[in-house]
Amino acid sequence: MPELEARLSGGGSVTPIPGGWRFALPAGPAGAYRLAQLDDYARRPRRRLPWSPPLRLSLRARLSAPDLPGTWGFGLWNDPFGLSLGFGGSAARLPSLPQAAWFFAASLESWLSLQDGVPGNGLFAGSYRSRRLPLVAGLPAAPLLALRPVARRLRRLAGRLVQQSGVGLGVDVTRWQTYALEWLRESCRWWLNDTPVLTCPTPPRAPLGLVVWIDNQFAAWRPDGRLGYGTLANPAAWLEITDLRLE
Repeated sequence: MPELEARLSGGGSVTPIPGGWRFALPAGPAGAYRLAQLDDYARRPRRRLPWSPPLRLSLRARLSAPDLPGTWGFGLWNDPFGLSLGFGGSAARLPSLPQAAWFFAASLESWLSLQDGVPGNGLFAGSYRSRRLPLVAGLPAAPLLALRPVARRLRRLAGRLVQQSGVGLGVDVTRWQTYALEWLRESCRWWLNDTPVLTCPTPPRAPLGLVVWIDNQFAAWRPDGRLGYGTLANPAAWLEITDLRLE
């Protein structure tokens, strides 16, 4: 079992339950960030994140209600938002392009896909594989994102820098489900309740860290160029996981 640390905001909590943890958010209005997270990378530079392929991650999970505002999920990533730009980012690292293999859920306010045919919200299994470029390289273009035609072109450019795979998962998240992914050097594979749901030939670049979280945040870069980012009003909510294994 990896050594995990809690990262909390806005009254979020992580408490033990038999065989796992409950990640809970209090009810609250928009405008304040609420997070409950466990990870194993907060004190590490990105080049020393703990996990490389081959690796298999599995766990059981259930949610307090379907379609909760914000995001939740579990898997492996490189913590690209390293200057606390949201998503529980660490203050110790410069922002970078994303590398990830995970199960991710986002409410309808979000749109997190840069590729046609890859889900932008809902619950999906998916991956990001990016070129090794720091996000600061794109800062000069950031003011142009306010111009919708330019934002559409920049989104297409971002889609060339970030390869994505993903498939939506129609499952009752309020019941216990078993999730698993296998990260290999040449591919990634995902299972839901022991049924294969996705295989992709573009695995993320190593190394990565483990993350499990629930929050009330949204982010969107839609195909028409519209941008959105912020926090949402949410009811009291929780995510429970058990039987976490990394092998």
